[in-house]
Amino acid sequence: MKMEKHFELDDETFEAQFADCSLKPSLFSHSAHLRLAWIHIKKYGLDAAIDHMCDQIARYADSLGAHDKFNKTVTVAATKAVHHFMQRSDSDNFQGFIQEFPRLQDDFKGLMDAHYDIDIFALEEAKRMFLEPDRLPFD
Repeated sequence: MKMEKHFELDDETFEAQFADCSLKPSLFSHSAHLRLAWIHIKKYGLDAAIDHMCDQIARYADSLGAHDKFNKTVTVAATKAVHHFMQRSDSDNFQGFIQEFPRLQDDFKGLMDAHYDIDIFALEEAKRMFLEPDRLPFD
């Protein structure tokens, strides 16, 4: 696994910079998105994490002038997927967690395809509202 630049920041700094929209856009990769979900689930529980993730990612995208980049279904689904694997994890840190469950990072689209028959990445409706899985529900 390549070392992502966002790992240069500790969890607290990473979360704070994202929340106040000062995180460099080059640091917000797919891995960083998963890490943020992991941090929020650990700190706030699943339901609050989903709310935080949706609010903060939408605000972060707006701060970059990328209003159309936020996708509510992908954000909620990713957070639920992280939660699913966290319940099976032995790791107490995100790097160990993602090494246990590399599919979250390496085949996220394939993982989502197991839950959705539709293309949640491109569908406009999926960007605006959370669409429940039409194949395999999240637990």
